Amino acid sequence: MRRIRVALLGLAGLLLAAGPACGTDYRIDSSRSQADFGVRLLWLHTVNGRFDRLAGDIHVDPQGMAQVDAHIAVESLAMSSARVRRWVLAPEFFDSARYPSIRFLSAPLPFATLARGGALDGRLSLRGVTRPVSFELLPARCADGDAQPCLIRVHGQLSRSAFGMDSHRTALSDQVDLDLLIVLDPATR
Repeated sequence: MRRIRVALLGLAGLLLAAGPACGTDYRIDSSRSQADFGVRLLWLHTVNGRFDRLAGDIHVDPQGMAQVDAHIAVESLAMSSARVRRWVLAPEFFDSARYPSIRFLSAPLPFATLARGGALDGRLSLRGVTRPVSFELLPARCADGDAQPCLIRVHGQLSRSAFGMDSHRTALSDQVDLDLLIVLDPATR
């Protein structure tokens, strides 16, 4: 009986000394990630743009719950026309001088959702307005603790008027289609 008690005390001591299990953090690789959008113009043509500077990370806690915190630099917008780019960055739309960043903060979700796909819910802050949004996370090959980059695709739509971009409603659709390609690298601690 004494040996069992000593063994149990020794095991408890080892568990306490080890501390809590660590989660794994991931960083968005800015050089390989992008956010594309498209808005219908006069129901005949689509105006497309791409943000080339995404930053942020995904924190995975010891229970396997992940939270995304991502930022997009509005000035990184690339478009086929410099004139249209200036117009889109102006106060009517992104108002990049006053609001240089777009932020997405997800609700906690099981890290396993990256592998199987599913809803990616959270809050999007754009032009000083924060609203709940839901995107579709496509299945990806991401293993918790894997040292390999993880490639994630996210699709979604949002209403531009919900974020104060309500000009030119007769010519431009209110619905914006989004397609994000995000490369995650394990963060070094």
